[in-house]
Amino acid sequence: MRERLKQVEVLAETWSAEEVLRWGLGTFQKDIAMASGFGAEGMVLIDIASRVHWDFRIFTLDTEFLFPETYELMDRVEKRYGIKVEKIYSALTAEEQARMHGPALWSHNPDQCCSLRKVEPLRNKLAELRAWITAIRRDQTSARATARKVEWDTKFHLVKVNPIADWTADKVWSYIRKHNVPYNPLHDRNYPSIGCTRCTRAVISGEDPRAGRWSGFNKNECGLHGRDVEHVPPLVSIVAPCEANET
Repeated sequence: MRERLKQVEVLAETWSAEEVLRWGLGTFQKDIAMASGFGAEGMVLIDIASRVHWDFRIFTLDTEFLFPETYELMDRVEKRYGIKVEKIYSALTAEEQARMHGPALWSHNPDQCCSLRKVEPLRNKLAELRAWITAIRRDQTSARATARKVEWDTKFHLVKVNPIADWTADKVWSYIRKHNVPYNPLHDRNYPSIGCTRCTRAVISGEDPRAGRWSGFNKNECGLHGRDVEHVPPLVSIVAPCEANET
């Protein structure tokens, strides 16, 4: 059985993003959800999911410091795709965090700020699920370079599905243009990667696309996508993508 289940990880590398999503959504049903920050990649994944499955769950980590443009895009997504975005919050309000850890925690300890406002809220949410879907790409950061399209996430202890792990930025934007997918207008103002207002800036010509995140710190990840992964354990049965869609 374990050998058969290991085949999912291998087989998924030959599947298209549509097939990976179809497998994930069909296999886990209501026990899988998509996490989205509504970047360009996230918007592509939402659009693909809407085409391959009539119903899917989606949530976002609302740090309370997101850009107005991001909140506006969420509203557009709900209307266009007929879905409800679940907002996940930190156990601490922004005001409580300031009282406990001092003002502008992100300016001197961004790792702790990310942990409080993103990592721990995500951990709590994922405890309710058997699998989650992300829009990470391998060429975004070194931590994501070895991401598989299907893998076991040992950090959060569930299956992690990364349908566009092998996509390039050019492929993402080609899809957006081809399908007229809505996207955050900040992308047109030199924000290739968009996070919180407190630790995201526009990039200048020649900079790495993620140089605008946590500028001035040796940091380009918020801690959600560490490489603590291993082969998928014997938790699910293998279902071909086409079969998984027939539910």
